Amino acid sequence: MADEFQIDVISDVVCPWCFIGQRRLAAALLRLPESDDARAAAIRWHPFQLNPDLPRDGIPRKAYLEEKFGGPERAAQIYVRVSAAGATVGIPFAFDRIQVQPNTRDAHRLIAWAQARRDASDLVERLFRAYFIDGRAIGDHAVLAAIAGEAGFDSTAARVLLDSGEGADAIAVMDQRAREIGVQGVPFFIFNQHIAVSGAQEPDVLLDAIAQARTG
Repeated sequence: MADEFQIDVISDVVCPWCFIGQRRLAAALLRLPESDDARAAAIRWHPFQLNPDLPRDGIPRKAYLEEKFGGPERAAQIYVRVSAAGATVGIPFAFDRIQVQPNTRDAHRLIAWAQARRDASDLVERLFRAYFIDGRAIGDHAVLAAIAGEAGFDSTAARVLLDSGEGADAIAVMDQRAREIGVQGVPFFIFNQHIAVSGAQEPDVLLDAIAQARTG
């Protein structure tokens, strides 16, 4: 309904700060009264590919780290802060388990497909966990379909969707639209289509944004 509280999140499933931001948003919502419409709001997930030019099958994680950070040693130094932040919201990042840096367009297609059916937040959480904790290859159609099944969706239908290529152009358009409205990094939160918050902010910041969004 038009008067329901809306929460839009622009993110990528291979962005560690997006995983942290998702957990912080969940923590913020749990601090609201059970009767609060924001606590009950369904989150709408929108795509933003950090590495849109990667081949569909991705590239070896080691090669990716060499190009982005100059090697795994430098990446490990950078990830110390990420891991510390993750620990505060119950995320035991296991970066060493990641073997492939995937192109995430198919993961975003799966999220959009799931979201057309019901709330996709559990699927998004499972994709984050699969990549950052379990080291699963979330660019692989079989893996993605299996994760959809684990989230309660029809894994066979998910595989058909993924193999068809359906929705790829729509994801590219939505990704470009996010950049056109000024999104330069993720996560990016929009509350009630009125108040925007960039970055994996602490729950207090998100709660303040929710309060501001009510008065807009």
